[in-house]
Amino acid sequence: MVKIEPFKVEQWMDRYETTPGVINVAETCAASVSIDELVDMCEDKSAPSPLSLSKKLTYGAILGSEPLRQCVASLFDRASPTPLPAENVVITQGAISANFLLFYSLVGPGDHVICVYPTYQQLYAVPESLGAEVTLWKLKEENGNIPDANELEDLVKPNTKMIVINNPNNPTGSTTPKSVLEVIVAFAKSRGIIILSDEVYSPLYHSLPAGKEAPPSILTLGYEKTVATGSMSKAFALAGLRLGWVASRDKSILHAIAAARDYTTISVSQLDDQVASYALSEKVLPSLLKRNTELAKTNLALLSAFVDKYSSVCSWVKPTAGTTALIQFREKGVPVNDPEFIVDLVNKTKVLVMPGSTCFGQGQDFKGYVRLGYVCHTDVLKQGLEQLEGYVHEYLL
Repeated sequence: MVKIEPFKVEQWMDRYETTPGVINVAETCAASVSIDELVDMCEDKSAPSPLSLSKKLTYGAILGSEPLRQCVASLFDRASPTPLPAENVVITQGAISANFLLFYSLVGPGDHVICVYPTYQQLYAVPESLGAEVTLWKLKEENGNIPDANELEDLVKPNTKMIVINNPNNPTGSTTPKSVLEVIVAFAKSRGIIILSDEVYSPLYHSLPAGKEAPPSILTLGYEKTVATGSMSKAFALAGLRLGWVASRDKSILHAIAAARDYTTISVSQLDDQVASYALSEKVLPSLLKRNTELAKTNLALLSAFVDKYSSVCSWVKPTAGTTALIQFREKGVPVNDPEFIVDLVNKTKVLVMPGSTCFGQGQDFKGYVRLGYVCHTDVLKQGLEQLEGYVHEYLL
């Protein structure tokens, strides 16, 4: 029987996010929007509704509708000399399904996987559950939580099948720049290693240092055996659609994923497909991304002011992208017991964050750290920080 490790962050979220009155600053999606709000964002007020109520609800196009696949393909064209064809996109039920299908199709006993760490637990737990050996590629705060590509030489093995990165990174909010991506690609290409880039928080590169450009997708860097996954949940504020994608320039990889998906979901909901196509259309997408980028900048400034004010008890590497931050809290100079801390916090203040050592660490890694999702509605973040400030004054200072 396959051994599946408990998905800790999801279990912690399930346990507490429905607590009555909870102030949820653990959520990692940009504050969700409704279909009505999408319609308001559309530049063409005469455009058809996002939903066709007369369309028969068959399985629809098995790999995703042509309009949606074209919209997703267009997302990868930023800084790309070669546009990605729509046929190189497979629509899935969320990025979580895209990632799972990729591992299920390509990784098994006898394979070795290198995965950045910390990251979303799925990215290293699933290949391990399938019998692969996984080596964690540890990010370092002193390096801005950016992967050190020079370390790959010591991590690689003769049987390394895949390198897994996450850009922007969850939970740190760091950005892996193009220069580092190029080194990773060159390393993998010389050895025929597949690269999976989970780009579910792209393109929310909202707070890069002055003069720094947002990195391109891994698919734009001239190596066929690269794979990118994403979804409507995080950067596009539509988690309720449960719609994502996997894209690659390697048709054999896509065929393997499509074949595996025949045993799972077959296709996605036509309703989800229609709404996603509308949201990613050229008449809606610019307004949607502008709204989410401005929200991220506004809220990160609020969170940064809090961390600066209470630097005696909390510290971080300030995020440059995405929606999450990893913050360490201390009491009398000692890192707090973060699982106990977040339970006490939610019980006393209703503020919900996630424990870093439990959900993103192994052993003593990330002791005292919490992951906070700051791209919620601004009033929710303000309320959460106000309650957290009171807690800090009473229990940590």
